[in-house]
Amino acid sequence: MQMITTSESFYTAINSPKLTVAVYKADWCVDCKFIDPFMPEVEANYADRLQLVEVDVESVGDVSQEQNILGIPSFVAYASGKELVRFVNKARKSRQEIEQFLDRAVAVYETLNTQAAE
Repeated sequence: MQMITTSESFYTAINSPKLTVAVYKADWCVDCKFIDPFMPEVEANYADRLQLVEVDVESVGDVSQEQNILGIPSFVAYASGKELVRFVNKARKSRQEIEQFLDRAVAVYETLNTQAAE
């Protein structure tokens, strides 16, 4: 997962026309560490449909505030600079919940692309 440590790299990533999911995390976050063991496999399973980027909320605090990230880990899907859907709450996230969110993000992205093509 590409690590985002500056606001410039964040905005470059989310302005891509490709579906990009930002995973907001911090080193001190216990629930963030909980997802670390399975996230590489999740990323590999979705590599053909989306790009995952890790946003360190400590390094890019302004971005986290601008994006209204109140709890971590949080997942927000973007394409062409626009937020499509988010999975943000204070609860620990399971692999199943994360995969369900990624499936939903892909569905929203594909729906928008189909509508744009019509």
